[in-house]
Amino acid sequence: MKYPLRRLLVFPLVMFGVSIFVFVSIRMVPGDAITAMLGTESGLLTPVQRESLKEYFGLDQNWLVQFSRWLGGVLQGDFGISTTFGKPVMKVILEHFALTLELAVLSMVIALGIGLPAGIFAATRKDSVADLSVRVIAMIGQSTPGFVVGLLLIFVLSVGFGVLPAMGTFVPLAEDPLSNLAQMILPALTLGTAFAAAVIRISRSAMLDILREDYVRTARSKGMSRRRVIWRHALPNALIPVVTLSGVEFGYLLGGAVLVEQIFALPGLGRVVLDAILQRDYALVQGSVLFIAFNFMIVNLMVDLAYAALDPRIRSASK
Repeated sequence: MKYPLRRLLVFPLVMFGVSIFVFVSIRMVPGDAITAMLGTESGLLTPVQRESLKEYFGLDQNWLVQFSRWLGGVLQGDFGISTTFGKPVMKVILEHFALTLELAVLSMVIALGIGLPAGIFAATRKDSVADLSVRVIAMIGQSTPGFVVGLLLIFVLSVGFGVLPAMGTFVPLAEDPLSNLAQMILPALTLGTAFAAAVIRISRSAMLDILREDYVRTARSKGMSRRRVIWRHALPNALIPVVTLSGVEFGYLLGGAVLVEQIFALPGLGRVVLDAILQRDYALVQGSVLFIAFNFMIVNLMVDLAYAALDPRIRSASK
């Protein structure tokens, strides 16, 4: 338990560093919230009106004062008000994060469901026609851009055969699970198949390395069946790099797959952050990035705990 506690103690330092970075970065983008909201009409504002709007949005103070006020509010659970939505930032984030979480989980299920069995299958048939075929498919999957896969899926499954809806008014999971799932299949396939290619290559490489280990050869020499050697002894250790890769990818997906959400018109967190940047919605950008960073650290902590569960040597070393 000491290791997870040490990792938790680092969280505040990381979050503080991220808060400084995003606060400075968004303010270095040319323009401000007033210009973004009013567009060309902002040029019609008198100096007094502009100063009044700056004071209303808290932009009349220097960066240090603005940061201190915002950070003080964050420590009290107040992330500010979104100028784009006119609602508290955390409420906006949670409303759109549900879709992003659903998309991330579905994508990971597809990726691991395809990639892990295919990688193990290829490793246990090294240099065969089946192994070569799986490797070629994985290479094609990794080298094809996600937006190309998404557009092809729309053209074939939606436009061509009319099996699945491409875009339209999004239906939340709680309202109609079947309609929601029908809308989420295509974007989940777009993300899942791309990640499945990476899982195939990592799991195949890891399994090949494990199968060369002494303890695997010893298990075989004792007469243990091939299936038992692979699933009981080789697979748990081969999963460690897959868990690492999955943790990084899942953290990335929780931040919002902006391109896929844009293609399929999904109101997820990634699309909200993109729109907030374009609208110079400082509070929403800052709160969203902090939320994404926190999720990423939680996922990394879970990955570290998974290491200990998969490899007894790691548990012994931590003790």
